[in-house]
Amino acid sequence: MIWRYLLIAVIAYLLGSIASGVLLTRSTGRDIRAEGSGNTGATNALRVFGVRIGLITFVCDVLKAAAAVLIGQALAGEYGGMLAGVMVIIGHNWPCFFGFKGGKGIACSCAVLLLNFPVPGAIAIAICLAAIALTRYISLGSMLLLISFAVILCLTRPFWPYGVWAILLAVMGIARHHANIRRLLNGTENKISFTKR
Repeated sequence: MIWRYLLIAVIAYLLGSIASGVLLTRSTGRDIRAEGSGNTGATNALRVFGVRIGLITFVCDVLKAAAAVLIGQALAGEYGGMLAGVMVIIGHNWPCFFGFKGGKGIACSCAVLLLNFPVPGAIAIAICLAAIALTRYISLGSMLLLISFAVILCLTRPFWPYGVWAILLAVMGIARHHANIRRLLNGTENKISFTKR
């Protein structure tokens, strides 16, 4: 059984390491890692390259995470899906194919939460979207996504392994938003705009 978990970890990490934002923006002759926040995820793609590329990046990141989780579930059931979820996000955040400089893992997290725990995942995504709609801060909504999911899972499932797993996802996501947290606290965080700069 151990070999299955090792295989899941490797496959999920490699899938996560496919940086959609880098590949999509290369066609423009620019490198997303050198612009905006420097992250390769959908939010930076949206801010720097506009709605179309931002949306495609988001969809691609969701699909690679979904593929990883489904493979994990097929090979090792629920725990396989959970392991795949962690590893695909790690791959997205620190991709081996692109100098370990990636995104913040939020688009990937949406797929990971929904496919592993559909109801808590859907509730957390709804909270995230509501926060973004009310404040126009994607970073705030993103962190609330992970925090609310962790709270729900800790309240509805055994702390080990489910609560620990959810807290790990939240810690990774919040750690990637350290600069956003500073800007939110001092009032300089950028609000979302659906127009290309």
